[in-house]
Amino acid sequence: MRNAVGIYSKFIFPRLMDMVMAHPTFSHYRAELLADVQGKVLEIGFGSGLNIPHYPNDIHEITTVDINPGMNSLAEKRLKDYSIVVDHQVLNGEELPMANDSFDTVVCTWTLCSIQNVDQAMREIYRVLKSGGRFYFLEHGLSDEPNVQCWQNRLNPLQKIFADGCHLNRDIKKIIEKQNFRNLQIETFYMEDFPKTHSYSTKGMATK
Repeated sequence: MRNAVGIYSKFIFPRLMDMVMAHPTFSHYRAELLADVQGKVLEIGFGSGLNIPHYPNDIHEITTVDINPGMNSLAEKRLKDYSIVVDHQVLNGEELPMANDSFDTVVCTWTLCSIQNVDQAMREIYRVLKSGGRFYFLEHGLSDEPNVQCWQNRLNPLQKIFADGCHLNRDIKKIIEKQNFRNLQIETFYMEDFPKTHSYSTKGMATK
């Protein structure tokens, strides 16, 4: 059974996820989020590299992390079409090897839902940001509607199995607010074209 789970996580899930996340609706929100990214960039949860086309033209190099090696193989194929240099590391966002105050920008899209110890990951994000650095985020999570929350809680056990550890019911706003960010800008909404249980989104920017 363990081998079957490993095969699904490494080979099947990355391809399914890449097909879903390449939907034009996701691309629209990626472009909005990344338009003002600048400086030395770290991306947490790089996945199959779908953010790459949406970075500003003056971003020539980024550092990325993702725990799933199957995602990395898809990302490498996609990167052949772009000139941006990616220093990719297959590791968990909970324990980053980077020094304190290393990056001007940290980017995280549809990733906080899946990190096991998400509070520790947020502490790491805050640690590696320079003073005045910005954290850009776009995540799905717990709705503000009780009836939607009810279904999110019911579906969450299945979601974690089929979506490789993804949670439907994490309160992303509260998770981010636990850190000592200043100038926290947050927008919440449902993404069009997807069920409310899976599309309640938290998008924004926070400054260290």
